[in-house]
Amino acid sequence: AHEQHQELIRALHDCAAECNHCFDACLQEDDVKMLAQCIRLDRECADICAFLEHAITHNSPFVSELAAVCATICEACAEECEKHADHHEHCRRCAEACRRCAEACRNAA
Repeated sequence: AHEQHQELIRALHDCAAECNHCFDACLQEDDVKMLAQCIRLDRECADICAFLEHAITHNSPFVSELAAVCATICEACAEECEKHADHHEHCRRCAEACRRCAEACRNAA
């Protein structure tokens, strides 16, 4: 299963890293309140991506179900980050990573 999901594992890892970076960078911005939903979704998305990565490496029987949920959360995070992408590079990069991860998750689901 591990070899079968190499592309997904890479996408999950990259997405979690970008979400964590965006989360941290948003907290440094002047208008944190405006970014509250972005921060919340960054956290949620990083958590589910890390969890799914672990589930794959542990050969969980629920990978496809978890991947479907992960795709939904990645899409939500991407949509929120795209609202701020013109002003914040970290949001643009996060949105791109989330879109790639959502696609990889849909393929696994």
